[in-house]
Amino acid sequence: MTDETRDTETATEEADFDGETQDDDAAPEATEDDVAAAEESDEDIAQAEEIDETDEDVADAESTEGIAEAAAPAKRRRNLWGWTQKLKTVPVILVLLLVITGGAAIWLFYNEYRPDRATDPHTARAVVSAASQGTVAMLSYSADTLDQDFASAKSHLGGDFLSYYDNFTQTIIAPAAKQKSMKTTARIVSAAVSELHGDSAVVLLFVNQTTTSRENPKPAVASSSVLVNMTRVDGKWLITKFSPF
Repeated sequence: MTDETRDTETATEEADFDGETQDDDAAPEATEDDVAAAEESDEDIAQAEEIDETDEDVADAESTEGIAEAAAPAKRRRNLWGWTQKLKTVPVILVLLLVITGGAAIWLFYNEYRPDRATDPHTARAVVSAASQGTVAMLSYSADTLDQDFASAKSHLGGDFLSYYDNFTQTIIAPAAKQKSMKTTARIVSAAVSELHGDSAVVLLFVNQTTTSRENPKPAVASSSVLVNMTRVDGKWLITKFSPF
């Protein structure tokens, strides 16, 4: 190989080396530009997609609002229909309640407050007679015949009221009657059965009581009304409560 040939090959190799070096130096510059451009392109695409999604969301919202507005009248009609149906049932319920209440009131009236209608009239008369006789016996007495009068009255009484009457006459009535020489006479003006339940009854009495005494010989008349509770014991009606009013 000649010196000229070596020089040529050396020059060629140097030229190739310089070209490779230039290519290597230029490549990075081209890559950075490409990356920047690619990033800008990606950002534009992302922004475009976001805009599209926003538009779609707005369109969906507007569509939903439109559907809701369109459905609102139908919903109002359904609600109105439901209320109309409820209002129609209210009168029916009220009528049923009135019927039930009226029936209960009638039953209570005839079974609790007016039981005497289903009772033998003879029983009602017997109750009134026993209440009247017992009341007259209780309110009629004389200072001269107290023991006999009290005994007669007690034969018409029963239950705890018998014990109360016995104690009351012995401690209150007898001393006062003897001291003032009192005499009282009772008379029934009017009488009626208020309640009647088998073996128990309540009788309303209107009574006039005439009283004289040593100090006041002129008769004094007092009118009063009383509810007499009666109980049938061994077939006999006895006074078990005496309530003036």
